[in-house]
Amino acid sequence: MPAPTAARRLARFVLALSLGDVPAAVTAKATLLTLDTIGNALAAARDDFGRAVLGVAERLGGAPESALLGTAGRVAAANAVLANATLAHGLDFDDTREDAIVHTGCVAVTTALAAGEASGAGGPAVLEALIAAVEVMCRVGLAVPGALHARHFHPTAITGSFAAAAAAARLFKLSEDQLVHAFGICGSQAAGIIEYLTDGSWTKRLHPGWAAHAGVTATLLARAGFTGPDTVLEGGHGLYAAFAGGHDRARLDGLLDTLGRAWELEQLTLKPYPCGSIAQPYMDCAARLRAEPGVTAERIATIRCRTSAGPVPRLWEPLGAKHAPPNGYAAKFSLPYLLASIFVRGRAGLAEFTDAAVREPGVLNVARRVTYELDPTIDYPRQFVGDVEVALTDGRTLRERQDRPRGGPDAPLSRAEVEAKFRGNAALALPEPRIERVVRAVHALAGGGTLTELLAALGVEGSA
Repeated sequence: MPAPTAARRLARFVLALSLGDVPAAVTAKATLLTLDTIGNALAAARDDFGRAVLGVAERLGGAPESALLGTAGRVAAANAVLANATLAHGLDFDDTREDAIVHTGCVAVTTALAAGEASGAGGPAVLEALIAAVEVMCRVGLAVPGALHARHFHPTAITGSFAAAAAAARLFKLSEDQLVHAFGICGSQAAGIIEYLTDGSWTKRLHPGWAAHAGVTATLLARAGFTGPDTVLEGGHGLYAAFAGGHDRARLDGLLDTLGRAWELEQLTLKPYPCGSIAQPYMDCAARLRAEPGVTAERIATIRCRTSAGPVPRLWEPLGAKHAPPNGYAAKFSLPYLLASIFVRGRAGLAEFTDAAVREPGVLNVARRVTYELDPTIDYPRQFVGDVEVALTDGRTLRERQDRPRGGPDAPLSRAEVEAKFRGNAALALPEPRIERVVRAVHALAGGGTLTELLAALGVEGSA
């Protein structure tokens, strides 16, 4: 009998997972991921792109089975995640798994919530589904580190449908064969190029929404008898051959061997800044340099950063365009702007990414002083390193380096910090009493809480 394919091994893990077998620390991190993801989605619901995608989801409609975050309405689960996953990722404030460079909660949490509501599942089942989804998504991406970006694809867009299918399959009670078919269908739905970097247009925001929509649709098709290839990942015409130029089979097998023993969810980084994750260690370096005596924007002569080659097309080039990003979304992927915002304002929060904010002359003046050099010792994408050197007009040179993003496993955000971030984001959409109800309802899920209180706190019509 041939060895099981990668898709079948993933399916067996997904369907066998029990919250009782998950370490308490992983469940706690999943709970914080849920809160963080909901907050990010709420913060985006009133932005232009948020209103657009919510409006489309409402027009697509379907059975009113799953909530649209930031609204009182419900639509079909596949259409709900199209909007909700887009909202959750759209501000670039969501989690990242280094190496794979995937954003998981925007797909895993939103799909688990939507499918959980549609299926009447309780809190523990929802958490099981999203944990399974995160583990699948990370491993699909970790098998080909850096390769998807190198071929101009957004890794979250390529891997996200597999996560959504994992979450939905558990909650919709698919069989092992049906989930394998769903994964096979996902491979033919994968899409997402990174041309948004050219002009700061919105397509990256849509990538997890489309992936989640595809994953839920794949489970519904598979449950109805539609088939997909068992060798969707490793096959000669499979995902890795098509999108990554091949893969290392031993690496893939090693990742599959750790299912249920090593938890990728523990390795996630929750972001302190709403922008590209690769940039954030540089921003922390800039904040420490700004705190040094005598360091002011006026006294900065030059700012020089060290980087590996991988991030250059996303954060650095074309350098002239990065010195003056055309809009607020493009600024999230401009290291010169990000560093200048820290040096001039001392912050880079949501307010610093409006179109008006990125045109501020004083910030752009400092951004033009930022350059970079390649450092081959930086092991990207296995490391997201920040390395910033400032030359001052008084002749001094100061340098800071940070080897990992803040918010990751080496320097995690505390529960209090994640809750504070959530409150700040949720305040853009909810009144304060409902915000606290959401916090309590999310923390209650693992202990047997239901989605009813959470949905009521979010203001969804028809919830108790």
